[in-house]
Amino acid sequence: MKLLALDTSTEACSAALLVADHIHERFVVTPQGHSDLILSMLEALLAEADISLNAVDALAFGQGPGSFTGVRIGVGVAQGIAFAHDLPVLPVSSLAALAQSCGAKKVLAAIDARMGEVYWGAYERGADGLVKLAGVEQVCAPEVVPLVAGERWFGAGTGWGAYKDKLCERLGGIVAGWEAECYPRASATAQLGAAAFARNEAVMAEQALPVYLRNNVAKKPVKPV
Repeated sequence: MKLLALDTSTEACSAALLVADHIHERFVVTPQGHSDLILSMLEALLAEADISLNAVDALAFGQGPGSFTGVRIGVGVAQGIAFAHDLPVLPVSSLAALAQSCGAKKVLAAIDARMGEVYWGAYERGADGLVKLAGVEQVCAPEVVPLVAGERWFGAGTGWGAYKDKLCERLGGIVAGWEAECYPRASATAQLGAAAFARNEAVMAEQALPVYLRNNVAKKPVKPV
């Protein structure tokens, strides 16, 4: 299988090319320039592997949640490529890609959503090495993130950098550690996308839609009671 993947939903901008069992990747953390960087990354990966877009089987992309601008860039690039080359598309949660990227068995993925909130999802890694959502993804204040069962969860993402103390106070002693400088990587998007492709979950380009979780960017967060 040959699968192209990208994620621009956070400060990280990354692209990956999965060929059989090998993944080529470009990854950089930068606050701006994703729209320019992602296209050059994709082109470089294809050139390195000596593969044309016509030889690619599918395209996976980070559908969010994350930065509104970053998510829109990712969706736009994915749709443009998919329409132009008649490729099936595999939308992948950016929180899932974040959890997959960090490598821990049980992951509390948190992306800083600004305005005193986090994009949140709890994930557990299965026997196949892929993470699966436990519960639901949501946007909420760190003081009210859903409680999870078990111990030795690992916190990953920029939400932990912004709200580590509040999250630890909310979750008690179940958190064994955290890494704030952890981002969704296109290599993880490719892994999760390939699994979704095998499950026949690919969609047409027009169905490649963003997931924001928060639809009203101007709203004020609700304080916990």
